[in-house]
Amino acid sequence: MAIDKVKAYFAQFGMENRILEFDSSSATVELAAEAVGCEPARIAKTLSFADGDGCILIITAGDRKIDNAKFKAQFGCKAKMLHSEDVERLTGHQIGGVCPFASNPQARTYTDISLQRFETVFPAAGSSNSAIELSCDDLFRYSGSLGWIDVCK
Repeated sequence: MAIDKVKAYFAQFGMENRILEFDSSSATVELAAEAVGCEPARIAKTLSFADGDGCILIITAGDRKIDNAKFKAQFGCKAKMLHSEDVERLTGHQIGGVCPFASNPQARTYTDISLQRFETVFPAAGSSNSAIELSCDDLFRYSGSLGWIDVCK
């Protein structure tokens, strides 16, 4: 299970106990915000896009959508979400729990600047009922992000 991989990943930093697990689903921005008790914008959703044999993971604020023109300018290709049957194979996480931690090697992670307006945010932690609260700097560092980008509307 991917949450076990994420817990093991955070254990190396002594942070595995910071992972929150809920009795209810947190698989969507709205459900995650309800479970955490915050505004939906502070949910750091991880979107997965096709990129040749791998994928691009983009962490964005929960209230933002990808701007296709900005995505194309950034990556040189059209924004195409992964097909559901490819998500776990390419990201290492199931739909509803896709996160930027302990991802498969073929997943390249980027962080959208839409998150920088918050002191802390809540990305998923490898399951459809988990999250972890992190500062934006910690999210960037622990996700292995390759850069801050501007690809949202």
